[in-house]
Amino acid sequence: MILRCAIIDDEPLALDLMESYVKKTPFLSLCGRYSSAVEAMDSLRQSPVDLLFLDIQMPELDGLEFSRMTGKDCRIIFTTAFSRYALEGYKVDALDYLLKPVSYPEFLKAADKALEWFSMKNRSEEKSRIFVKSEYKLIGIETARILYVEALKDYVKICTDDGADPVLTLMSMKSIEELLPSGQFMRVHRSFIVNKDKIRVIDRGRIVFGRTYIPIGDNYKAAFNAFIEGQA
Repeated sequence: MILRCAIIDDEPLALDLMESYVKKTPFLSLCGRYSSAVEAMDSLRQSPVDLLFLDIQMPELDGLEFSRMTGKDCRIIFTTAFSRYALEGYKVDALDYLLKPVSYPEFLKAADKALEWFSMKNRSEEKSRIFVKSEYKLIGIETARILYVEALKDYVKICTDDGADPVLTLMSMKSIEELLPSGQFMRVHRSFIVNKDKIRVIDRGRIVFGRTYIPIGDNYKAAFNAFIEGQA
């Protein structure tokens, strides 16, 4: 597996060092290097990458802010000279955190973590069924039958199109989102994931499944509208 990656850092020496590390790592392919998040914004929107090595402290738009603007399929490895940012990095779901000056062994360890994450993701996408724990049992659910997933505090509710009772499982939305095939499912709200293949009706900005109306959150509207336009 080859991971497409990009580097964003406002320090020329750090940018050169990270580029040299990427080029000596066989499973990484460098798709771009940028001296600011603003410079990278349009390019990465048009040509998304799998992995982003992202500096945190930058002028105009810092790495933490920029990471919130990337798609869920892009994983972030932060690089910074300040260890106090580590906790903030993990709050935005960073895959790893590298403290400058970065050595190649440290870089490779983080890159290996990214490779393992994408390998696991691809294995789950090859499956037509997922297994979740519910009431001390493992329940197999065909992904093609799932209409939507809803967050309910510490649980998620999985609703299918066969009229069966929803399945409740003790999982986070992030965990179930990573388990589901990303090409088939889409997060449309902080509390909802929908099966794109099952969308038939959209009423006043809400997805309709029978008597259930699913809102589209402001942070997800751009991606959802791009998906709909792509189906036209």
